[in-house]
Amino acid sequence: MQSQEKFEQDLVKMMLKTIGDNPDREGLKDTPKRVVKMWKEIFRGYDESQKPDLAIFRNGRDGIDYDEMITDSGYFFSQCEHHCVPFFGNYFFAYVPNKKVLGLSKVARVVDYFSAKLQIQERLVKEIVDYIEKEIQPKGIALIMKGRHLCKEMRGVKKVDGEMTTTVLRGCFRKEPETRAEFISYSK
Repeated sequence: MQSQEKFEQDLVKMMLKTIGDNPDREGLKDTPKRVVKMWKEIFRGYDESQKPDLAIFRNGRDGIDYDEMITDSGYFFSQCEHHCVPFFGNYFFAYVPNKKVLGLSKVARVVDYFSAKLQIQERLVKEIVDYIEKEIQPKGIALIMKGRHLCKEMRGVKKVDGEMTTTVLRGCFRKEPETRAEFISYSK
């Protein structure tokens, strides 16, 4: 085993000792190796080489000439930077194209990438919108994220039936009340 791998696994062993368990017992024997492997997967957002390339198509060419709202929704999973426990939930994304149309699967890939590091939801929603907006320069872009935070549910106040909602509304979603209302109606 290389020294970096050994260091990483020894760190997990120390964490197991810190919480009062025995890292040498049978059930935990391979846990340090599995935890390090998991960290590399769930924290891939620190690896710039894994930032998704966006499939972008020129609007007005090849039969694409679209100027209405395009929406996408899905799930996200991240880790609270304050307590290192998960937060997760739903996202609702929309944009009104200008000269570029975004490949649909890329929204989910961008959400996954920026979620895959220690985060706070307020930063996460902005990073996603900033990245996509810079690449496609739409007439408007919007993102709502609704998340459950285990740092609130399983520790501290221990309140389970709530979610945090964060939004970013830009361009026509911010300036045009009817466009904003249409988008928000989709996210309910």
